Amino acid sequence: MPTVDIERLSFGYRSTQVLRNISLHMEGPGLYCIIGPNGVGKSTLVKCINGLLKPTGGTVCIDGKSVNEYQTEELADTVGYVPAASSIAFPMSVIDSVLVALDSEHRWRLDDDDIELAYRSLKVMNMKQLALRSCNELSAGQAQKAALCRGMVRKSEILILDEPTSNLDVRHQLFITHFMKLLAEKTGNLIIMISHDLNLAARFADNVIVMAEPGIIYSSGKPEEVITERMISDVYSVESKIIEDEGHPYVILRTAESW
Repeated sequence: MPTVDIERLSFGYRSTQVLRNISLHMEGPGLYCIIGPNGVGKSTLVKCINGLLKPTGGTVCIDGKSVNEYQTEELADTVGYVPAASSIAFPMSVIDSVLVALDSEHRWRLDDDDIELAYRSLKVMNMKQLALRSCNELSAGQAQKAALCRGMVRKSEILILDEPTSNLDVRHQLFITHFMKLLAEKTGNLIIMISHDLNLAARFADNVIVMAEPGIIYSSGKPEEVITERMISDVYSVESKIIEDEGHPYVILRTAESW
């Protein structure tokens, strides 16, 4: 069972403190959604988890082992990561970009199973018809889905997604979030997803982590425990009404405080 344990984590850029004394436990199988306003350190937190950033204080452990003790390749195999903005800087077909990301047991030699897996991931994302198109010719939403395919084929036990639905229409936002929940359940993986959509998080997340200024954890737990009118007021400065919809909280936004 994949686990992430964070103890008293802090991080800052020079004189700016971004994360303050964060402690969390996450375990698979499950979909964990991190929500919160812009600028509270959500992306910074996940980059500390996957080793892209080194905390200025505290510890991050993956499966009981400190991130600092992992070799770079070992950590990349254990923790997959799809950043918020992902683009290919040189001409490459969509299918080739997925195959490059695939962590093949044969390394630079691909077999039929590798190719089948790559095409299957494109089919899931309704991208198979674009397999031979250059990545430079994709729309923002198509590029986002191609990046998700690259993340999925790595077979990492922990998958981190930084705003994976940001460039997608409502239908695809719904599909991707639901699919990630089902993927976590089927594979036993831990999927950590940053989201700005409170209702998607409320409906599909197994656990929700709420971040707030100044880089702290406001609350964490089941969606019905943490997505409340009080939380939305405190964290977002927005008045709201929450109703129950098929056992899940549903947020109706009212008014926002001016700044």
